[in-house]
Amino acid sequence: MQVSLTAGSLAAGSLAGDPAAAPLLTRIETRPGAVVWLVRHGETEWNAQRRLQGQHDSPLTPRGQRQALAIADLLARTLGKRPPVRLVSSPLGRTRATMAPIAAALDLPVDYDPRLMEIGLGAWEGMTWDEIEAAFPGALDGATSHERFFRPPGGETHAAMMARLGGWLAEVDGPTIAVSHGFSGRVLRGLYGGLDPLAALDQPQPQDGLFCLRDGDMEFLQAMLEDDLGN
Repeated sequence: MQVSLTAGSLAAGSLAGDPAAAPLLTRIETRPGAVVWLVRHGETEWNAQRRLQGQHDSPLTPRGQRQALAIADLLARTLGKRPPVRLVSSPLGRTRATMAPIAAALDLPVDYDPRLMEIGLGAWEGMTWDEIEAAFPGALDGATSHERFFRPPGGETHAAMMARLGGWLAEVDGPTIAVSHGFSGRVLRGLYGGLDPLAALDQPQPQDGLFCLRDGDMEFLQAMLEDDLGN
């Protein structure tokens, strides 16, 4: 395992609240043969309500269920039945529900790894930003759209999140389908691509497709929902 340490333009303290913190890891060198098909869970009820989920859960919406089925179909058409691929998922309910049709379509078992979980948002999980403003006056003052995710009482720091996700990515040693989350997925792709940590958080993380991380490149593969086909 080789982990590259580069400072980038974003220090851990700028997001984690510690101005003396060392620069964040910005690149993970994966092992030979590592390929990751990175999936975000389907839309959930709290996604639709614009509530912060963190490491709490809410069920997939009907659209989220269709997204999971469409991604399963895309992977089955791409890889076939019982491909030589490992399936690994965050253990949270929404990722389990998204992985279930993938595992069924590929006829493969699933491993669960807590390092793939979403950022921990402490006391703010389940709340909207308006509710947070009302319940925690001043907590968001001066925070950018990224910094506010690292403000909640009892929440996870950016450095801690990158360390656990980077540890997982460094261990991947073959073709792997991973179901994770929006914030976590951005961080994983940033670590894989060697992106500045702030640029990594600006990446899109759609729920109707997946990213293939292979040979240093990142390719987005779109899944076609019935809605998109007009059915």
